[in-house]
Amino acid sequence: MKLKTPGQNKPPVRHTTAHEPVALYQQVKDHVFQKISSGEWGDGDRISSEAELVSELGVSRMTVNRALRELAMEGKLKRLAGVGTFVSAAKPQTTLLMIANIGEEIRQRGHNYQCDILLLARESAPMDVATVFGMKTGDSVFRVVCLHRENGIPVRLENRYVNPLCAPDFINQKFDTMEPSQYLLKTIRADEFEHVVDAILPSEAEAEILEIKTNQPCLLLTRRTWSNGEPVTLARFIHPGTRYSLSGRVKTQSEA
Repeated sequence: MKLKTPGQNKPPVRHTTAHEPVALYQQVKDHVFQKISSGEWGDGDRISSEAELVSELGVSRMTVNRALRELAMEGKLKRLAGVGTFVSAAKPQTTLLMIANIGEEIRQRGHNYQCDILLLARESAPMDVATVFGMKTGDSVFRVVCLHRENGIPVRLENRYVNPLCAPDFINQKFDTMEPSQYLLKTIRADEFEHVVDAILPSEAEAEILEIKTNQPCLLLTRRTWSNGEPVTLARFIHPGTRYSLSGRVKTQSEA
């Protein structure tokens, strides 16, 4: 397949307007994206090399390089120096409009889910937690820290505080067959929740657990839940930005 240079007798693949031909690098991007969207190149597949695309499409190496660089910046490709260019796997999403169970989400995708409990303890409430729970600083709270993995890859680091008055048996659970959030969903009816999302850089300890570098951007989801007006949990979830995304979609009704 040879791409047509703008200005040749035959029209290019597509136009940005009725009169302006699409730049060659954009045509290369369209060509690569079409192969991805059609399934010819699937998640993780190695695509044609720059030299192969130059020969196949009849464009310059610079044009191909720009197209692949832009596709990599858009998250559609992953380029490994000296190895090749690969199709990026689509990032999993979790909703912001409900309290979702990450284990169920991962299993529904047909992937393997694993929850590693890193800490389960009764602790003295720090000031921010005590404020959320309406306690005094130093009052007893439950804390659990766990790492969620999808196909062995860390996708969420969870740091959760639980109000002992709402879930007194939480500390006695082994969580070998049920993750902490699943237990809370089954035992407490949370009728109100709040989600706040921030962009952060992980600490050295967080980056080590998540198996990423400290300069890799992450999404921090802070969740507060209530039941009958009583604060139940304060949880902070850190997601590596390249491995997970947060989304929400609401259908509204127009006023008459």
